[in-house]
Order: sequence, then C-alpha cells, then structure tokens
Amino acid sequence: MLTFTPLSGAAKSLRTSPLAYLLQVDDINILLDCGSPDWCPEPSSSENAGDDVTENKFHWEQYCDKLKEIAPTVDLVLLSHGDLPHSGLYPYAYSRWGLKAPAYSTLPVQAMARIAATEEVDGIRDEEDVGGAEEQATPGTEGDVPMRDPSNSSQDGQPEEGSLPQLHVPTGKYVATPQEVHDSFDAVNTLRYSQPAHLSGRCQGLTITPFNAGHTLGGTIWKIRSPAVGTIVYAVNMNHMRERHLDGTVLISGAGGTIFEPLARPDLLITDADRANVIGSRRKDRDAALIDTITTTLSSRSSLLLPCDASTRVLELLVLLDQHWSFARLKFPICLLSRTGREMLTFVRSMMEWLGGTVSKEDVGEETSGKRNNKRRRDDDADEEAIGAFALRFKHLEFFPNPQVLLETYSSKDPKLILAVPASFSHGPSRLLFADFAAVPDNVILLTGRGEEGTLGRMLFERWNKTQRAEDKWDKGKLGSSVMLDGSLNLRINSRVPLAGVELDIFQQKQRLMREKAAVAQAALARNQQLLEADEGADSSDSDSDAADEEDVERALGLDADGSRTDGADWGRAMDADDSGRQMLSFDIYLKGNVSRAVSFFKSAGKENQRFRMFPYVEKKRRVDEYGEVIDVAMWVRRGQIMEEEAEDEEAKERKRQEEEAKKVTEEVPSKYVTAVVEVQLACRLLFVDLEGLNDGRATKTIIPKVAPRKLIIVHGGPASTDSLLESYANIRNMTKDIYSPAEGESVQIGQNTNSYSISLSDEMLASVRMSRFEDNEVGFVTGRITTTASSNIPVLESINQASLSATRPSLALPHVLGGRPTQRLPHSTMIGELKLTALKARLATVGVQAELIGEGVLVCRGGDVETVVAVRKSARGQVELEGTVCDVYYKVRKEIYGLHAQVSS
Repeated sequence: MLTFTPLSGAAKSLRTSPLAYLLQVDDINILLDCGSPDWCPEPSSSENAGDDVTENKFHWEQYCDKLKEIAPTVDLVLLSHGDLPHSGLYPYAYSRWGLKAPAYSTLPVQAMARIAATEEVDGIRDEEDVGGAEEQATPGTEGDVPMRDPSNSSQDGQPEEGSLPQLHVPTGKYVATPQEVHDSFDAVNTLRYSQPAHLSGRCQGLTITPFNAGHTLGGTIWKIRSPAVGTIVYAVNMNHMRERHLDGTVLISGAGGTIFEPLARPDLLITDADRANVIGSRRKDRDAALIDTITTTLSSRSSLLLPCDASTRVLELLVLLDQHWSFARLKFPICLLSRTGREMLTFVRSMMEWLGGTVSKEDVGEETSGKRNNKRRRDDDADEEAIGAFALRFKHLEFFPNPQVLLETYSSKDPKLILAVPASFSHGPSRLLFADFAAVPDNVILLTGRGEEGTLGRMLFERWNKTQRAEDKWDKGKLGSSVMLDGSLNLRINSRVPLAGVELDIFQQKQRLMREKAAVAQAALARNQQLLEADEGADSSDSDSDAADEEDVERALGLDADGSRTDGADWGRAMDADDSGRQMLSFDIYLKGNVSRAVSFFKSAGKENQRFRMFPYVEKKRRVDEYGEVIDVAMWVRRGQIMEEEAEDEEAKERKRQEEEAKKVTEEVPSKYVTAVVEVQLACRLLFVDLEGLNDGRATKTIIPKVAPRKLIIVHGGPASTDSLLESYANIRNMTKDIYSPAEGESVQIGQNTNSYSISLSDEMLASVRMSRFEDNEVGFVTGRITTTASSNIPVLESINQASLSATRPSLALPHVLGGRPTQRLPHSTMIGELKLTALKARLATVGVQAELIGEGVLVCRGGDVETVVAVRKSARGQVELEGTVCDVYYKVRKEIYGLHAQVSS
C-alpha cells in the first residue's frame, strides 16, 4: 500500500515552497526532497508580526515540527534539485533532528545544494543571532534554554555589570552551521543518470534510478521500483526546453514528442502544478528583452541590479551575459556578489559531462576567422582542464564577497551589472545594495524570478505585475515593460557591528572576570584532587613506614634482605647449621642463589671437599630457527625508537608552526547584532523577465497525458493552477481518473496492504508447470499445497492432483449427473503483458495487414478488401477491445495480439 503525505508544498496551497513529501511504501518511509523556506520574510508577511520574536508564529513552524517528528523514522531520502526549496533544510535535519537515513542525489545536486546552503547560513549568521551547534537543545530537553555569549547581544547593548548573562532566545529559524552543512552533504550518496541502485537494509527490494529533469544542473526525475506496488515516478520542476547550459528533460524526447520508455506508464506519478495556468513567452523574446535592457542602461551610464541564486539558475544568466559581452565587446564589469561564486564555477568546470545545450560545444563570442588567435588564447589559458572549461572561463566576470569590497573597487557612479544573492532580497548583499540602489534614478532592478511568498522579491514582482496591462501580464505569454518605482519603503536591515567605547570596556571586563573565575575554579578542582589522592594513599603509607625504615638501615650497612652482606665477604660470617653446605669463597664477588655451594663429583664420608671457583662466565650460543636464523628483535626495537623520535620531532615542529600561526591570526573583534529600519525613497526602474527555466501550462498539460500514469498525485501548486490542471485532465478521455491533490498534512492511501513470503518449488511442481514466454521472462500458473520440512525453514510448494484438490476443496467439484459423463471445468486463461499499439502495428505489417493509428488509442486494420476493417481499441485501464467483422483479418489481428502477451491457464 502507498501512503503519500505532503509536509510542505502541497496542491491548492497559498505557499508553494518549500517542497517536502513523505511517501510510505508498505513499511518503508521515503522523504522526497527536504527544502527550506526563506528564513527572513518581511515583517508584514508574518501571521502575527510583532516586536518580540518569541510571540511570532512563523508560517514554517508546522512543517518543521512535522519533519522533526518523522525524521528519525525516515528510511530513505531523495533530493531532486540542488536549490534551497528542495534541499535547504537537509543539513539541519541531518545534524539536529536525527535524519540519518541514506540519502541519494546526483553529483551536481549534492555540490550545488552544499554551495547554496553554505551561502545561506553564512549570510544569515552574519546578520542575525540564530544560535550555534552548542546552543541547541537535544530532543529530550526541548525546554532547556542555553546560555548565550555576552558578545551576541541585541541592539540595546550589554547588560549592566554584575547582572546575569543573557539567555539565548530561540528565533524559530532552523539554520545550520557551515560545518554541519559540509558534514551532512558528505553523507549523501551520488548516482549518475540512468544508474539503478538496488537498496539494502530496511529498503530491501527497492530500486531507485535518477533521470534528467532539466531546470537545474543535475536536476533529477526519480524512478522508484518496488516489487509490491510497482513503479513510482517523482517528477517536479521539469523543463522540456533546451537551454544554453542544460538539455531538456529526458521525459519527452524527439521531434515527435515521444515519451521516454523507462518512464512511460508508471503505476503512480507525482508531479507539480506550479505553472499550470501560465502561458510562457518565447525564449528568443525573453533573451532579447533582457539584453536590450542591460545594453541600454549601461550605455546611459547607469547600473543594473540583478538578484540571483547562489548555485543553480545563475549559471544560465552567466552564460547568456558572457555570450553577449563577447559578441558586443562590452567593457562594463559584471560583478557577482557571492561568497561561494568561485567555488561554484570551479565545480561546474570539472563537471562538463553534466552540462548540455551549447556551452560545451562552442567557444562563445569568438569569430571563426580568428582560429589562430583562438589557439593562442587557449595556450595562454593552459591551466584550464578542457575546452569546456575554456568556454566557461567568464573573463568579464568579477567576484566580490560583500558590498563593501565592491564599493572599494568601483564607485557607485560607475556603470556596472551587479548579480547579488539571494534572489529574494530577504538578506545578504542583495538587500544591502537595494537600500542604496533603489534611490538612484535611471538605475534598473531586473527580476528573473518571482521569489518566494512573503519576501521583498515577491512584493516587487507583484508590484510590477499589477502595473501591467491585462494582456501583458507575465502569465499571458507576453513581455511587459519596465515601470518607474515611486513612493517610499521601510526596509529592515540586520547587521553585525563591532563593539566600541563603553560597550567594549564592559565586555572586556566581563571576559576578564569570567577568566578569573575559571582559573579559581580550576585551581580549586586541582587542590581537591590532590587531597583525594593523599587520603587514598595515607593508609598504605602508615603501615609500611616501619618496614621502609628497617630496609634503609640494612641498605646503609650493606646487608641483604636475609641479613647477609651484599659485598661478597661471606667468609667473615660464622657458619650455622643451615649453612653447612656454604663454602668460603676466595674471590671478591657476590653470587646469587646456590652458586656459592660447592658440589664435588667425588664424595668423601662425612664432609665435602673445599674447592675454589673460577670467575663466572656465561657462554653465548647463537640461536637459530627452522629458517636458519632468529629475527633480531633488538634491531627492530632500535628502529622503532628512532622512528618515534623522528615523529616526535615532526609533531613538535608542527605544534610550533601552529602556535606561530595562531599568534599571527588577529583575535576576532567582539561584536553585536543590531537592527535598523531604513526608509528607502524608490526612484529606480523595475523590470521582470521570466528566466526560471520551468515548463509552462501548455507543456505540462501535454506531456503528462502522454506519460499515461495509472494514478496521479498533484503537488506544489496554487489553487488556481491546480484547478486549471484538474480541469484539463478531466477533458482527456484516456487520462486516468485516479487523480489526487492532497492538502498540506493530508494523507492519501493508494492500494491495499500486501505481504510477501518466500517459498520453494518442488521438483515435481517445476516439471508439471507449463511456462509461457513474455519478453525476457517466463510465467506460468500453478496450483499446489504448501508444506514444511524439518530440514529447512522455507515452506515448499508441492503439486497436487485433481482428485486430492476436489477432496480438500469440495466446493470446486461439480455435482455428478447419473448416467452422464463427469463434467469438468474449462481452464481459465489469463493474459499477461501490456499491449503497445505501435508494436502491434509493426507485427501486422510483417503478415500483410495494413494498420493505421487514428488517435484516441485506436488502431484500424485493413486487409486486401477495403470492407474488411478491424479496430483495436485500448482503454485507459489497460483493457483491449477488438471490433470488426469475422474474417481472416480479424483472426490474424487476434493472433498477433495473443503473441504479444503471455497466456497462462488456471
């Protein structure tokens, strides 16, 4: 049984982002995408906007609470795109909420999601106090409020001296740390396109395969194959159009618009309806409008601000701008404000096999007559790895980590094109630039996306769209015109500023007091430890004190433990009864044990002969083993000591080097987070050009019916777009009627609970089964009895005859008629397979039957006589209907239909 629950991004929802869905296949929980909302919406977009953040209830709280609840129970995570609406919350859920299930994506999605998440967390943490890894409460202690460092204060300054440190107030924003972002995406497993992965463990039996979805680099359509429920296709945010750096989706290919065979006719298709009511404009017109606006603005000595994302759609913009700059030979700078811009382009240059379009097939902007000059330029760029990397060199592009560095390089009066992240104007460089940029007349703000609901980017888009004429709206297939902004706008800007003056003195004093308290506590702890150790050794030292004193006296007198002298002068001591065997030694050396006892081979009666001994000598004998020589252990010990000494020297050098580097690094200046409300006088121009790279309504309403899913789930769409898609599919005859559009948090159940068991077929059963071949498989129908054996825990299916079957199941036996022959049931035939009218048409051509497809799933077959017509109709539920007069053509067509199926008899 399938159970589908949208956690966020449901159909008929006012907020279509982020995307996250829970798919339950029997007892396996699969999380489809794990996107993050924009954590910095405008205050007016909050449901309960107020000055105290503890009283705000953000729109993402319900989604995050549900994800936090189910995260430990998830068995598989599939990420389809590398942007924040699809993958932004995965690092936080992985690190804080226990989302440790195996995650899969393509290699570009993994890298692009890492870059986008890093850019977001760095930008937000540079402006707001969202807490660190050590400040988060564990799942079992959600009520605990951790202490906050005094340096992370609000705009009100530091507390008075002597007061308690401030408590960290949760902001309701789930922003991971940069290290958590890297650790989480390092754990993601990467696949290539069309590479099936057979899962194990809890997901035993599932097979997942990624396919190209377009829209973003590495964007994925996931195909999930389960032996219990069939094929599931998850396809959201697709683009069938070929772009400059990407090919279109693999779902539809060829000039005839045929559906990709591995993705055709799935048991369940999950797709989006975000732009179902949108009529897209022509790509040629959009590019021309964008280029003309940029060229005109720069030529008039004005600047343009183009907000963009950090990893995915910015690539299409960079390729388009680089082509135009090279073709028109413009000298104006293209400035990219992003901390991760260089890292992103470095990765893209190393992944040329994932790119498509024209970027990997031509050197943009170079004349064909200058082949020699091109070769010289390529020689100059010898550090590039391939021709594709040379095509992505972007020689007109400059990188800036923040607006301050940009203003230090170029004056605000210099004409330039600025690409700033993020695209929503919610925080970061784009928001800081907007405050100054929008007040300059003749400047242009160029939007290429609508932005997320509740952000400044969406507010600007709606303002532009409202000023357009009804026939020039963005969703009517037309290009609008730029508008002049007027009025004022109160913009809330968060920032982190260093402490100075009295605040800095108070902070340093508190830090000094904290260090002194820590030193006193450490000293007290060490003193207590010493006292405990002294108490533990007091008993043993008191009992052994007398014995130790006696040993010291004897050692000073030169006596052994038994009272004998240790200098070898045993001859000075009188012999007693126990020392009858001890002899006087003539040499001045001490011998241990019984060495001093003389033993004579010749014995005399009554006493032993006195004998003098030589100086003791031990003969060293060479030891050998079965191989001829014993390993010299001492040599290896000496070598090990030398290696340890060398390692210690290297560690000491490394430690010294690190200490020197630590001394060179300047200590971070203590800072605080402040919030300022700036009134912006709007005087610039505003234009929107749709470059989101997504299917419009016409493509969505044409492609999905060709896929012909047995069941369909619609997600990620507003009320108007969802209703438009449902109405369109309702008018298609062969489209499935099992269409669901669940709301957020609503579960949809498809199918019934099934249980699978493993059995073994006996030899007699295998010999009696009549197999029928179908494609690469052989199928057959069996009737038997399950038995168990003591030698195996797997039950065995054995064949039974008709008599025993009738005896065990009397309901199947027909009553016997007196005086007549026994009646037997006719076998029931079952046909297995799926009829493809194109394949049937090809087979009929080989037997001389003319066939023609007339649409609506009908194949008309004709023989030599024009009047003999047979129609083959295939319904939406997979039923095949054969209509026509009884003639040779009828039987030929039926025979070929039977040949395309496997027939089994029960």
